[in-house]
Amino acid sequence: MGILSRTSYVIRSKINSLLNRAEDPTETLDYSYEKMRDELQQVKQGIADLTTQKKRLEIQKRRLEENVEKHNDQAREAVQQDREDLARKALEKKQAKMNQIEELETQIASLQETQDQLVNKKDELQSRIEEFRTKKETMKARYEAAEASSRVSEAMTGVGDEMADVGRALERAEEQTDDMEARSAAMDELMDSGAFDDALSDKDSIERELEAGRTSAEVDTELETLKAEMGKSSGSSSESSADADVDVETDVADEEVEAELEELKNEDDSSSS
Repeated sequence: MGILSRTSYVIRSKINSLLNRAEDPTETLDYSYEKMRDELQQVKQGIADLTTQKKRLEIQKRRLEENVEKHNDQAREAVQQDREDLARKALEKKQAKMNQIEELETQIASLQETQDQLVNKKDELQSRIEEFRTKKETMKARYEAAEASSRVSEAMTGVGDEMADVGRALERAEEQTDDMEARSAAMDELMDSGAFDDALSDKDSIERELEAGRTSAEVDTELETLKAEMGKSSGSSSESSADADVDVETDVADEEVEAELEELKNEDDSSSS
């Protein structure tokens, strides 16, 4: 693979990687899912704020109701004391507080209605988000499986210029390996035949043949000498064996003579007795 081919391959790989990341549908699905979760969080925050406002109005309403009871008690006490003017003022304050309570009840009811609507929307949105999450994960799994299958198929079938370059590189490597193996075998054959020894020696062919003849003659001479020595050793061994036999026979004869002499000696002793 040449420099230009390798450079083109690297550039195409980088561009394809950037395009794949830009067009990755799994990232788009994840982004959409996160946006929906953000919207759900905003709805929940809105419900919490609305509930807080409603609770404040309810607290204010309870305080006004307490004031109504207070003004009512004040009016009764003023009547008992024949203070109609004070009773009237207490009842006027009571009436004002009751009007405020009616306004608060209207606001509280409106807030409660809005809260109920938001809760319903929140439940619906949460259900849609869970459904979208299931579809998103399924689609991501399908996409990743299809992408992996496509990569494997391209690698197995050798589609594209890259696989062709790889095939040519393998062919060149195989050819170089065959040449190297053939060269190594030729070198071994020359070494076994002695061609390298002849080339390195400074002797000509006649001198080498004469030297071989001298060596052969020396070997023959040494072999004859060895044969002669072996033959002499064999004769000496035969003579030694013969001498040993004579010695044995002589020993046996001497023993017989001594036995006869001993027997005669014993006979003489018996006669003398």
